[in-house]
Amino acid sequence: MADALFPESEMTPPATSGAATPYLVLARKYRPTSFSTLIGQDAMVQTLRNAFRTGRIPHAFMLTGIRGVGKTTTARILARAVNFEDENGNRRPNLDLDVEGVHDKAIIEGRHVDVQEMDAASNTGINDIREIIDSVKYGPVSAPFKVYIIDEVHMLSTAAFNGLLKTLEEPPPYVKFIFATTEIRKVPVTILSRCMRFDLRRVPAETMHGHLIDLLDKEGIGYEPEALAMIVRAGEGSVRDNQSLLDQAISHGDGKVTAATVKAMLGLGDRAKSIDLFEALMRGDIASGLTLLRELYDAGADPETVIGDLADFTNLVTRLKIVPAAADDVSLTPDERTRGPSLAQKLGMRALSRAWQILFKGGEEIKSSGNGLQAAEMVLVRLAYASELPSPDEIIGKLQNLPAGGGGSTPSIPHRGTVNAGPQALRRDPEPRYETAVQPVAAPQTSVSPRSYLDLVALAGEKRDITLKIALETQMRPVSFREKSIEVALVEGANPAVIQTLSARLREWTGQIWGISVSTVPATGPTIRDVKEQVRAKADAEAVEDPLVKAILERFPGSKVTVKLQEEQIPDTAYEDAFFEEREDD
Repeated sequence: MADALFPESEMTPPATSGAATPYLVLARKYRPTSFSTLIGQDAMVQTLRNAFRTGRIPHAFMLTGIRGVGKTTTARILARAVNFEDENGNRRPNLDLDVEGVHDKAIIEGRHVDVQEMDAASNTGINDIREIIDSVKYGPVSAPFKVYIIDEVHMLSTAAFNGLLKTLEEPPPYVKFIFATTEIRKVPVTILSRCMRFDLRRVPAETMHGHLIDLLDKEGIGYEPEALAMIVRAGEGSVRDNQSLLDQAISHGDGKVTAATVKAMLGLGDRAKSIDLFEALMRGDIASGLTLLRELYDAGADPETVIGDLADFTNLVTRLKIVPAAADDVSLTPDERTRGPSLAQKLGMRALSRAWQILFKGGEEIKSSGNGLQAAEMVLVRLAYASELPSPDEIIGKLQNLPAGGGGSTPSIPHRGTVNAGPQALRRDPEPRYETAVQPVAAPQTSVSPRSYLDLVALAGEKRDITLKIALETQMRPVSFREKSIEVALVEGANPAVIQTLSARLREWTGQIWGISVSTVPATGPTIRDVKEQVRAKADAEAVEDPLVKAILERFPGSKVTVKLQEEQIPDTAYEDAFFEEREDD
């Protein structure tokens, strides 16, 4: 079937005397001619199949996606499908294109008179669109439909888009428009609303890997699995990019696709050495890290590429830590597939996140530096030293192990690299030491229970439970406070659920069960917040009576005095007096 759909001059050009056979690149030689040979777009094909089966074929299609996923190829196949006509003259749109139609060969070759292709990148003006508008008036010459394929439609000018609107909204029944673009956001909404949109996805790594193997088998070319994995990763889901890289790799390898030639072709560092470098840095072995960097650099790897590979591997280890099944990705090299999960178990999430941030910032520094190698070395030094920093949980654990009374010096935290360290700080340890994932240290229970309502408010502040602290200050006032027993009165509009929250927090903080009761008499006296405001207002009034302040106010009419009174400056007696007076009144 492929021979019937491609011109003989392209598929198997005949040998001519004195002339070499022209080479046809893989992207053209194996360009899909039907939806059965289009890879990675199953969702779109299924939608089209349903539309064709029910006869609900739109007059305009919008195909969007990254470069090389098959937008123009899909447009040509669509043009072939809507213009299908068999040898008996039966005309009906058809997606099952196993049998060649009357117009198929000319459409696939791009020379059918009723299927016109226009590159909007070089034909952007209103005059170019006006030619289409004028030609729409005339019916097709031989095919059932006139099809206009406009590639990179986002490049059209505003005037061109406006000129196309009316025709696109109400085209003649014999006209179909197919648009393709890589920048869907640049297409006006007025155009998008008149089209059936299809987002062509990046081709999955597994599908792409199988596609490349199929091409190599057809070409009779040997390959190494690691080489294909690197090509698939570099192709980033683009079929054309992968085929072009494969073509280039075949040329570099003199008819074979090997990992060594692909590394040299893409300027990649050795993946195994990159993982060795990552391990050295994560255990703080700076000397080995710098040596490995120099080896990669001498082998032809760019410093920015080395840092990028480290960032990629950091991301991979992080993904493996969260989703272990990610190790089954066919685009991974054997070293990544075997050593990645082991490192994911040993390294903590904090260490991986910190490494990613350092490498990401380091990549930007290398781009702007005059000497990429020196900048990369400093990034690695920073990462190696940062890998030895203790986690917050480790610091808390060490502080908790201090002797009672705080005697002795501050606990030392092991760190092989210090400011004044000598060459011994760069030695390689017999066994790698990784920063492991530390289990969260439970907050210690306080050994002192609150003895008053003010102590309770202070305890909530120490535990950083701001919501409960605000509720204690604004939604309730103490009626009585005894050991493990508290009675409070709720202010009007207070949330009753705060009582249950307070009981749970006290049990968590003190390790004891507290009885919290609510007074049947609503709170009429001041809350702690009210007392604070009263004290601040009194301080403002006293400040105004000061002779010096009075003189300043007289000198600057309209001035105001505001006293910034900190919470710790309010004496406890102020609260006690307010609550005591209220109880006396009761």
